[in-house]
Amino acid sequence: MLQVLRGACVAALLAGVAACAGPADDAAPRVVLETALGNITVEVYPDRAPASAGSFLAFVDTGLYEGATFYRTVRRDNDRGEPVIEVIQGGLTGDDEPLPPVPHESTKDTGLRHTDGTVSLARADPGTASGAAFFICIGDQPALDFGGARNADGLGFAAIGRVVEGMDVVHAIHASPANAPTDFAYFEGQLLTEPVRIVAARRLH
Repeated sequence: MLQVLRGACVAALLAGVAACAGPADDAAPRVVLETALGNITVEVYPDRAPASAGSFLAFVDTGLYEGATFYRTVRRDNDRGEPVIEVIQGGLTGDDEPLPPVPHESTKDTGLRHTDGTVSLARADPGTASGAAFFICIGDQPALDFGGARNADGLGFAAIGRVVEGMDVVHAIHASPANAPTDFAYFEGQLLTEPVRIVAARRLH
């Protein structure tokens, strides 16, 4: 199973990494994540995943991502789950949840899929996800969809949008050195040596 780092002592499952298939939606909100390596622009779909996408946007609108980081890279050479996936993970790393979790919205319900560039929420049990932790898919990751084998409960993760600009930044984070110490064997070789800071997060529209 994919696990998420919440502080130094809480492991939770990674939420669906995703880029939604199809053309850009001019009416969909867009968010810019300004990082130390460059900008990542995300198109968000609250019309299809209202609770999950709404939580992500609430973290943006309240400034909670400012000072957060991308801190984890999962690659073929360091993944310990089955099937193997490739994603980067970011958000908050403290134990406190500043906003409440939201009901699980599966890809079966939303019609979104975990394709290249998809953004998704991390979770432990269904209904425990919020915008506090999210990830971005590198390549198509169908194992993270509803019915996929990556998650033991078969419900997959809640995709909320896709990267429309800045996949070069995503790939740079994905390829960054990852040998930060961890107390969890599952995370060995996955935590970035130097987490990539999110300087600011703001809506474009």
